[in-house]
Amino acid sequence: MGSLRNPIGPLPSSIYWRRRAVAATLIALLALLIVWAVTSGGGKGDHDDSKAPSSGPAHSITPGPSGTGPVVTERPGGGGESGDGGGSGAAGGGSSAGGDETDAPADGEATDGNGNAAGTGAGSGAGSGAGVAGQRVPADSPLPVCAPTALRFTLKTDLRYAPGDKPRFRLLAENTTKTTCKADFGPRAAVLTVTEAGGDDEQVWSSKDCPRDTAAVLLKVPAGQTVEYAVDWNRDKSAPKCATPPAGKAGPGTYLVEAKAPGAPVQRASFVLAKD
Repeated sequence: MGSLRNPIGPLPSSIYWRRRAVAATLIALLALLIVWAVTSGGGKGDHDDSKAPSSGPAHSITPGPSGTGPVVTERPGGGGESGDGGGSGAAGGGSSAGGDETDAPADGEATDGNGNAAGTGAGSGAGSGAGVAGQRVPADSPLPVCAPTALRFTLKTDLRYAPGDKPRFRLLAENTTKTTCKADFGPRAAVLTVTEAGGDDEQVWSSKDCPRDTAAVLLKVPAGQTVEYAVDWNRDKSAPKCATPPAGKAGPGTYLVEAKAPGAPVQRASFVLAKD
């Protein structure tokens, strides 16, 4: 017992006391580790290793309905008139020139009421601002009539037409609302008028001058979309109230074409009939 209180050895007693303190500390730490290991190991008995881990119920992704666009039901240009030949550029961004050379529409072809080929379609040119082909609907269609403020009109034509080419006038109507409606593009509703530029701006032709067919041309205008109605002018002249028009066809020169629709601003464009 005396050696425990008074360490015996060649070194000072303080060194032996320090060694004893370190050894006692290590023994105490080892005991704490053993107690901790025993107590923490008991909590693992509640875990079922047979069950696969899972982060929650699996979710399936269902694709939404695919969108559908307007269906083109009529040939562009109204019955076989092609819009590929003729002018060299489009006034106001138009794209197609006059059609193949014919003096009168073919049997069954839609006309504007004066013998000029007319119809719905976007034309076959590659210019900007083209609309989709307008789908014709009957007069008793349940679609509401487009309000004048619902449509934004644009008139397009090529800048220049070679001799014999028929100028094509393309009237585009953009439905700025969220409601699909119908609009009348007939010769007396959407009136097209051609005048000779310069001087007295003499009228040469108008779609409302004694048309052969005064029936409405009702087209469906889908919400938020643009439809197009095209008329190919055969260069014939006309006169108001079915009077006898001047003889001959429109000659070379610069002309203005304007479109008037009820409640809408007048749309204008210019073009040139080239000399031989």
